[in-house]
Amino acid sequence: MTLDLEAVYKDLHRHPELSFQEHRTAKIAADGLRELGIEVIEGIGRTGVVGVLRNGDGPTVLLRADMDALPVEEETGLDYASTQRATDPDGADVPVMHACGHDVHVTCLLGAAEVLAASQPEWNGTMVFLFQPAEELGSGALEMIADGLYDRVPKPDIVLGQHVAPAPAGVVGVHAGPAFAATDDVRITLHGEGGHGSRPEATIDPIVMAAATVMRLQTIVSREIAGGETAVVSVGTLHAGTKVNIIPPDATLGINIRTYDTGVRDRVVSAITRIAEAEAAASGATRAPDVELTDSFPVLYNDEEATARTIGAFVAAFGEARVIDPGRVTGSEDVGALATAVGVPIVYWLLGGEDPARFTSGLVNGTTDADIPSNHSPHFAPLPHPTLEVGVQALVTAAREWLSAA
Repeated sequence: MTLDLEAVYKDLHRHPELSFQEHRTAKIAADGLRELGIEVIEGIGRTGVVGVLRNGDGPTVLLRADMDALPVEEETGLDYASTQRATDPDGADVPVMHACGHDVHVTCLLGAAEVLAASQPEWNGTMVFLFQPAEELGSGALEMIADGLYDRVPKPDIVLGQHVAPAPAGVVGVHAGPAFAATDDVRITLHGEGGHGSRPEATIDPIVMAAATVMRLQTIVSREIAGGETAVVSVGTLHAGTKVNIIPPDATLGINIRTYDTGVRDRVVSAITRIAEAEAAASGATRAPDVELTDSFPVLYNDEEATARTIGAFVAAFGEARVIDPGRVTGSEDVGALATAVGVPIVYWLLGGEDPARFTSGLVNGTTDADIPSNHSPHFAPLPHPTLEVGVQALVTAAREWLSAA
């Protein structure tokens, strides 16, 4: 088997699947591992796939890729752009796109499996290749663990992985310590009194209440979090009403929080609750809002010693100029659960996927944020080459650093 990285990547990109719906992607991963002679276990955590390659005595190394896509309508204009649609967990028909680059992750892990399977005379130990569902929900790793992952595959000595990012293709970025933020999702339901749009005086308008709440929430980071601390508070959804001449009884906000420190996180959640209750009272609401914490997962902490060792391997493979420290990332990842569940270190890095010329132009012009699409954008389109080749090499380099030499 000689894997055509570009063909696999473009096929996966054309056929994205939502969280826990990754049946086609999982089959591609499982079939690819089997062709390499690797033991395959399917259906862990619903759609998760794990390959185990045993090659004598030595450490066990786990390489992880996530598989799920997002409910985003693609606007890249690529000839392999997704036109897929699916039904989301709420029963809605939605467009689907690999707007976060998980198609890159799956392709690179299959490529790494091929390289490691072909080079077994050069190393000893056990490789675990894990294709995880539902990272976008923050629950895929935990679901695999709860489904007996480590009763069915060898426990690793280290967990390794990567995430494609809008950095120059050919670069890898590694940060020791708190590397990816914790995330919490909060749902607020504001209760008003509905009525006719022509008689607002007979109602308590939850849309006005919601608008005031959204604006006041913006003061949490700017006025309640110290300059040396980090927090992000984003209102991602606001749902209310069914018709323009009806003032609805309720409005619902969906809020996402990113933090690195539990004390900061607690202050942010407390502030959100206080503001929602105060705005409801200011609007004359007769019922307090419902404030619910719906999803959360913790900071991803890259073990310092393991990170330093892995960075050394990357520098030897890529050269010092192509190995950077991106600092702490405010994005979040659930891969850390795969390591903390068995008390082993994790090293998780960024893989550059942007056209280096366009990235440099953005830096020179001060327009990086405007010109370079980020993860979750409908315009996010990693450059296939050399992103895929470097991604494969990074996974293999990191794994070989932790395996025993033959």
